[in-house]
This record gives sequence, C-alpha cells and structure tokens, in this order.
Amino acid sequence: MPSRRSAEERSRRRFARRQWTRRWLTWRYVLVVVVLVGVVGGGVYAVYFSETLSVQGVRVFGEDTVTEEEVLEFAAVPTGGPLATVDLDAIQRRVEQIAAVGAVDVSRRWPHDVQIEIEERVPVAVIDRGGVFRAVDDTGIVFNSYRRVPAGLPRIQAADLTDSDALEAAAEVLASLTAEVRLIVDHLEVDGVDEIDLVLRDGRRVRWGSAEASEQKAEVLEALLQQPGQIYDVSVPGQPTTSGG
Repeated sequence: MPSRRSAEERSRRRFARRQWTRRWLTWRYVLVVVVLVGVVGGGVYAVYFSETLSVQGVRVFGEDTVTEEEVLEFAAVPTGGPLATVDLDAIQRRVEQIAAVGAVDVSRRWPHDVQIEIEERVPVAVIDRGGVFRAVDDTGIVFNSYRRVPAGLPRIQAADLTDSDALEAAAEVLASLTAEVRLIVDHLEVDGVDEIDLVLRDGRRVRWGSAEASEQKAEVLEALLQQPGQIYDVSVPGQPTTSGG
C-alpha cells in the first residue's frame, strides 16, 4: 500500500511540474511580447515625440563661393522637432535654388543634426549680361557675377543672350577643350547652335560649327593649331582645313 501511495504521489508531482512548465512557457512568451512592445513603444516615442532626438543643429559642407549663411537661409531647416520627420527632400529643393549650387545631398546625422553637402558649379566661361559679367558652367547655366573677367576664363558673345540652347552648346564646346587650348581662347562668337566660332587671343579663328562631336573636334584642333594659318575649320572633324597662312 505505501508503495502504491508513493507512486501516486510521484505521478502527481510530475503532473504538477508539467503543468508549471506549460504555464511558464506560456507566460514567457507573453513576457517577451510585453518587453518587445515596451522597447518598440519607447523607441517610437524617443524618435518621433521626445526631444531626445530632436533637430538641434545643421552642418554645411562643400561651400566656397557660396557662404554657409546663404545655404542655411535657403535650407530653412526647422529646429526643435523630431529629426526623424524632417523633410530632407524639401530642404534639398530649397538649397538647389541657389544659382551657384550644382548638386545637393541632405542627410540625417544622429542624434541631433541635419547635414547639407553641396557641390558648386565650376565656371568654364563668362558672358556679359547688361554690363555684368556672369559665370557660365559646362551645362550653360548662368550664375555668379564678376566685376571683371577672371583670368583664364574665355568670354561668350551670343547674338541672342536668351537662347539657352545656344549658350549650352557654347559651354559644351568649351568643356571639351584641353586646359592648354582653353587658355588661348579669347572668346566664343555664338550666332546659333550650329554657328559657333572660337577667337584665339592672337586673333586666329576656329570654325567649330555645332557642339556635335566636340570631343573629336577638340582633338583635331589641338593638332591643327601646330600648322600655320589664320582660320582653322574643324566643323567637319574628319576633313579639317586651314587657310590664311
């Protein structure tokens, strides 16, 4: 009899342990879920509602002729609010309105800053607009102003200063030239997208034509300039000519 009662007692204890184990497994999962919800909820609150990760500063990189103050003014980054909800695309669009800025990258720098990195346009020529010399980049965009023509930058003389296609073509021609050839160019005369001439500082003239095949024309011109002449025609790069020598 005692042995029978002992067996029953052991069986009850085993059953109780199994019950406790099942309850613990169930509550363990519940506890994990509660902890995860707490962590996620706390993280969401910290990122989107707490001042812990709020915007407190703006970093600007890449400025040269453009000032940091100008970038900050155009960027108009709202401070004090959550860094996670700042509209980076809107900031980028505002900074891109600065004429001298060619490219903009805006990013978050946790825990408190917005970073704005700009790439300024590089002038390849200047153009006289209303008595003011303006810089022109290799895409034909007009930006900075100068009191006088900077050394090493050729001028663009365009028949129609409002013809953006012709201005872009002239800029493309200049961008294709080697640094050595660009230094001896005094100005470009642009009567249209297909009528571009280069006038060198010593008075020689280059008939360029359109901006099409400019890279090939630039290579041909560099070799052609070694020959005597006053007029060099590379408008058809496969059949260049010289005259007036």
